[in-house]
Amino acid sequence: MKQPELEILYNDDDIVVVNKPAGLLAIPDRFDTTLPNVKGLLRERYGDIWIVHRLDRGTSGVMIAAHTADAHRDLNTQFEHHTTQKHYHALLTGVVDRDTFTIDIPITQDQRRKGLMKPSARGKEARTDVRVLERFRVATLVECNLITGRQHQIRVHCGAVGYPLLVDSDYGKSSAFLLSSIKKRFNLSKGAEERPIIDRVTLHAYSLTFTHPTTKETMTVSAPYPKDFAAAIQVLRKYAAPYASVFTDRM
Repeated sequence: MKQPELEILYNDDDIVVVNKPAGLLAIPDRFDTTLPNVKGLLRERYGDIWIVHRLDRGTSGVMIAAHTADAHRDLNTQFEHHTTQKHYHALLTGVVDRDTFTIDIPITQDQRRKGLMKPSARGKEARTDVRVLERFRVATLVECNLITGRQHQIRVHCGAVGYPLLVDSDYGKSSAFLLSSIKKRFNLSKGAEERPIIDRVTLHAYSLTFTHPTTKETMTVSAPYPKDFAAAIQVLRKYAAPYASVFTDRM
């Protein structure tokens, strides 16, 4: 099996920050330890590695790990006390009318759907600050600042307020974004099958701000968009009549 490439965004004696590609596990799978994962790839390159936080398999973007137990302990404390800043970029279904808003809805495990979450008054506190970056005719590009870090928080929250991710088969209605869904007079060659622009959750961990465990300096590390996420935005701009935008090119 060909090992996926892992882009290193920052590395020193204490920490390493990577741009995790979509489809790659953060840690080894419980049932199949042969599946490629961030922890395994980093261990092959650097030796001992401690994973500080995880991203879902389908989510791309910034992920941090520690080279030492002390750095791991310090960073874990930052995440537990919510002193880090985690900004995600997401493509949502529909046109979000407000420029900024906060989603403050508790989240709990969905007992009817194993491994998934749901909004619930009895759940754990969860808060997401949302800012619109660019509007299209059928979708909206937003930046989500996670104040808390619950499992599937952005996906659950955006779905709960009526704007599920553009691609999210668990909390939305679509498993892929197709050009034919927005381009008029779309034609395929006879016998050809349309390939999706993006067929994983339209969510990218864009940046992470934290305090370096040794130098105590405030650091912000950002991850460029992967090809599929960037392509989805380009297609929406071309065929879905974008509205006035505050978006600045980050590709």
